[in-house]
Amino acid sequence: MNRLKIFNLLSFNYCRFSNAGANCMPQAVWFLNQHLVHTTSFCKSSHADSEKTPNETKFFHLNRDRTFSGLFNPFTENQMCKPKTKVSVIGSGSVGAAIAFSIMTQSISDALALIDCDEKRVTGELLDLQQCSQFVDHCFISGGKDYSYTCDSDVVFVTAGARQKEGESRLNLMQRNLDILKCVVPEIVKHSPNCIIVVVSNPVDILTHAVWRLSGFPKHRVLGSGTLLDSARFRYLIGRKFGIAPASVHAYIIGEHGDSSVAVWSKISVGGLNLADIYPKFGHEDDPKRFADIHRDVVESAYKIIQMKGYTSWAIGLSCATLCNALLHDRHTILPVSTNVKGLFGIDYEVFLSMPCVISSGGVMSIVNLDLSEKEMQMFKTSAGILHAASSGLLW
Repeated sequence: MNRLKIFNLLSFNYCRFSNAGANCMPQAVWFLNQHLVHTTSFCKSSHADSEKTPNETKFFHLNRDRTFSGLFNPFTENQMCKPKTKVSVIGSGSVGAAIAFSIMTQSISDALALIDCDEKRVTGELLDLQQCSQFVDHCFISGGKDYSYTCDSDVVFVTAGARQKEGESRLNLMQRNLDILKCVVPEIVKHSPNCIIVVVSNPVDILTHAVWRLSGFPKHRVLGSGTLLDSARFRYLIGRKFGIAPASVHAYIIGEHGDSSVAVWSKISVGGLNLADIYPKFGHEDDPKRFADIHRDVVESAYKIIQMKGYTSWAIGLSCATLCNALLHDRHTILPVSTNVKGLFGIDYEVFLSMPCVISSGGVMSIVNLDLSEKEMQMFKTSAGILHAASSGLLW
């Protein structure tokens, strides 16, 4: 075998590794280092036995200088640096994959781990995500079935659970998903004892409460996605009604992420103007303009999407990426998330519901003291009672 053939063999294998993505580069380095040693010794011995033309020798050295080992003049040994930020997503279904994709494309975290009990599916998602590496900023992606991939995560999103069926209430899912969480949470705590856990699985408020109990974490480090997406839908529909961007609408859905959620009509503002001050019947049942239908559309949105495409994914993925950004980068952003509201509005029992909260690197730093109307406060308490009654029937 002449030197040109040897080089072509090395080049082919280098390209095979490098085309597989950034995560395969250590394998490429190892392959080239191993084979270049043997190639060098082979070429030295064969050079003594046969004569090579100047052009062939020049061509070989030119190409050898183009190999990976000839690209750099290293100052130190190549070492894998620990990522500054790491996020893990438990569950590689439609929601988990959308969250991972959203975090990766927005360059929110340096490292991302994806875990699922279905090893074939999670491997497929990992390959698909890893092959996006050329089109996004660097994000080291790993994962599989083993929870050790989540080690030392800063934030862990829990999306594992049974998928909500068409027409099925979120509350019907709770026992099935609680049984799944009994296996998931101890693994999270074992590998990332200092992380913040964000629950996305439905029914999110009850399961966030369950994860808090199972983890033993302080309440500010366990939260749920709650009505973050509901509020985004609410703002979108109001903005469409008035012909303005959703980001210019300040409005919240609080309480349960579900049928008993509460639209805070009394505090909706656009451009600094409180809409209830301008139009006193805003959001009332006797409103001839029927603005109250917007809230009903918000509640039914997920059911409609599931009916048409089988699952929700993109909106919840982006909303969780926004939450992740606030957590990892200490944004002190106010977001409506599910948190422990015991002591709020006279609620004297442990229950998790959504309220606007200040989110930073420590988790939920504080709850915004919304000045609710009497009707809104009563509806919030009713929502709390529904979830408290439902969770009391869980089998621990």
